[in-house]
Amino acid sequence: MLELDLTARLGNFALEAKFSCETTGIVALFGRSGAGKTSVVNMLAGLTRPHRGRIAVNGTVLFDSARGIDLPPERRRLGYVFQEGRLFPHMSVRRNLSYGYTRIPAAERSIGFEHVTDLLGLADLLGRRPGDLSGGEKQRVALGRALLANPRLLLMDEPLAALDQPRKEEVLPFIERLRDTLALPIVYVSHSMAEIVRLADTLVLLSEGRVEAVGTIEDLTSRLDLRPLTGRYEAGAVIRAEVVGQDEAFGLTELRFAGGGLWVPRVEAPIGTELRIRVRARDVALARERPRGVSILNMVPCRVEDIGAEAGPQVDLRLNAGGAALWARITRRSLAKLQIVPGARVYALIKAVAIDRTSLGRGAGRFLAGPAEGNLEE
Repeated sequence: MLELDLTARLGNFALEAKFSCETTGIVALFGRSGAGKTSVVNMLAGLTRPHRGRIAVNGTVLFDSARGIDLPPERRRLGYVFQEGRLFPHMSVRRNLSYGYTRIPAAERSIGFEHVTDLLGLADLLGRRPGDLSGGEKQRVALGRALLANPRLLLMDEPLAALDQPRKEEVLPFIERLRDTLALPIVYVSHSMAEIVRLADTLVLLSEGRVEAVGTIEDLTSRLDLRPLTGRYEAGAVIRAEVVGQDEAFGLTELRFAGGGLWVPRVEAPIGTELRIRVRARDVALARERPRGVSILNMVPCRVEDIGAEAGPQVDLRLNAGGAALWARITRRSLAKLQIVPGARVYALIKAVAIDRTSLGRGAGRFLAGPAEGNLEE
């Protein structure tokens, strides 16, 4: 369990953040620039001292102003990966990796050197120096160095922010591998919803120094009231689905979720793999009747649950697809023309090509969706 109750004033910025959540998997701190994400992580790490509050990780109290407890950073046993690798330029990759590892008593080393180098694909880099590494390689080494300190919790503050998209795609699978193979809690800071959908299990939404909501990715992204925090342009729902088939001829993967099924561009994953899928509201059109003679493969029957009250020519609608939440963004003209009201039955039309690799994340464990009929175009 991760427990935080923090109050601090940093210049003109006031932080009053309180939340608790399980430390299983990845806990993501999400919010706009200046929301207080890095401040919270720095207080966790002991780099910044709150004026008042309490921090505890799985029962170990790191800070408690009422009891006079304030463990120094080196005694908190937290690994920290920054935006930049912050590697020692005069040391080889091997020596960078060994820096924290050799300072941990052998009896306390639950993560071994070879295990980390294999996990992060670093074996071929050990003799090189940071100046000879790409940005993605530097971040993998920084991640390995943090892991080899055998932390009780790993902090990652925008670790991909300084990388271009190809380098991000290089590092992301390694972070997924850590999440899936190591029993190590991770707090991950990001302003990229695509990263969070792909990686995180729990989402903490921050705004202007306050925690506005804590919950699963699926729950928080389905709420219209949180749209200003999750981002309107990229807003959408996250649903859990299972790989149930592969169309080799056309390069598509068939997914099944609680409310039906979806075709998406091919996903290299075995049958039965659980995925999280992000379906953006702007990629969902609506029809009152099932269309014929159209190119869209995904036609999911839904019920309209809620209609946004925002002003302007566009409106967001929350849909119920057999228990799974979807969003759609349409014009107010279409809303009036189709006479859509709460409770109306509609079809959500989702282009397969709108669900790309950045919209998919691997879930934890195995998810078996129940049967659904008539939701996939033949």
